[in-house]
Order: sequence, then structure tokens, then C-alpha cells
Amino acid sequence: MIARYMKRAGLLMACLLGLSGCVVGAVVGTAVDVGVEVVKVPFKVGKGIYDAVSDDEDDKKK
Repeated sequence: MIARYMKRAGLLMACLLGLSGCVVGAVVGTAVDVGVEVVKVPFKVGKGIYDAVSDDEDDKKK
């Protein structure tokens, strides 16, 4: 009887440990995605400013 409960407990622990790896992978993947987007923001802002400034100069030339 005790062996049966120990087997179930061991199976439960194995499942929990297996799923914890998935959770850690998901958290790390999300953190990396957020980090990449944070790095992209200054470039997007700079491009927007450049486009705004260069459009004004193009209108004056016409």
C-alpha cells in the first residue's frame, strides 16, 4: 500500500519537474522578446523623426 502511494508521489514529482522546465522556458522567452522590443524602440523613434524631418525638406523643394 505504501509503495503504491510512493509510486504516485514520484510520478507527480516527475510531472511537476517536467512542467517547471516549460514554465521557465516560457518566462525566459517572454523576457527575451520584451528585451528585443525595448531595444527596437529608439530605432523606430529615430526613424520616425528622420522621416518627419526629411518629408518637410521634400515639400519645400517642390
